[in-house]
Amino acid sequence: MEATGIGVWGVPLAIFAGAIRVSTPFIFVSLGEAITERTGRINLGLEGTLVFGAMTAYAVAVMTLSPWLGVLAAMAVGACFGLTHGFICKFRKVNDIAIGIAMMQFGLGLAFFLGKPFIQPAAPKLPAIAFGAWSDLPPIQAVLNINVLFLIGAALALFLWWAFRNTRVGLILRVVGDSSDAARAMGLNPDTVRLLATAAGGALAAIGGAYLSLYYPGSWNEGISSGQGLMAVALVIFARWNPIGCFLAALLFGGAGALGPALQSVGVTKGYYLFYAAPYVLTLVIMIATSSPTRSLAGAPGALSITK
Repeated sequence: MEATGIGVWGVPLAIFAGAIRVSTPFIFVSLGEAITERTGRINLGLEGTLVFGAMTAYAVAVMTLSPWLGVLAAMAVGACFGLTHGFICKFRKVNDIAIGIAMMQFGLGLAFFLGKPFIQPAAPKLPAIAFGAWSDLPPIQAVLNINVLFLIGAALALFLWWAFRNTRVGLILRVVGDSSDAARAMGLNPDTVRLLATAAGGALAAIGGAYLSLYYPGSWNEGISSGQGLMAVALVIFARWNPIGCFLAALLFGGAGALGPALQSVGVTKGYYLFYAAPYVLTLVIMIATSSPTRSLAGAPGALSITK
């Protein structure tokens, strides 16, 4: 985004615009992982789901010329990945973290193998809403040109925050996540609830992948994710399993990821590339800050393996 004509406001505007663009995959992956972890299961395979969802969405969009069909296809394969993960994890003595890592590698490898024919073809992009049409300044127009999926993610965060507290489904997720024995006493099957929650989490993570390939950066290649699926797990912990917290933390991560491009956009030619590491440094800082051998994580589901 060019900063011409707005002077010192160029950097904050570029960071704001970049935060919206970069945060959208984090929003969907973190919300999906929040649903999964609320039931007491962690899914480290979301990086593979994200990348395979990106490849699937791009391939379907190329073949059908419809980006929304690509998003739906990504959701379907993401749910299948989640169902596979959940089905394997229901067996006794199976470690969900180890299975998540295996699913991540499987998703990455399968995406790279099946996606090779789609590296060159161009797919139609997801639409954006031009909230800045009232302005004559291109930087303002660019900042307020907001993709539909970002708005859907914001609405979904609000809905999940409300649903976790005020609906029967939210109560079921919380009970299963806090105590399997209490869930069984209520007549619930914890394995089934976790299976469905993991499938829902996978579907949402795949939407994040679809955004990457069909809007920003808007192409399919094997390095499209840069570890965003794994960083989203840290984001959920930082947000204390609160959907609104996930949304705000995603914006924070997105802003950190936008620092380098923002500085470059206003003519900084030396050292700006160091800021490209900001999201990874932030992830490390968050993991250190939220780790303690003497205290439990506030708001953490009791059955979640990382809290034990």
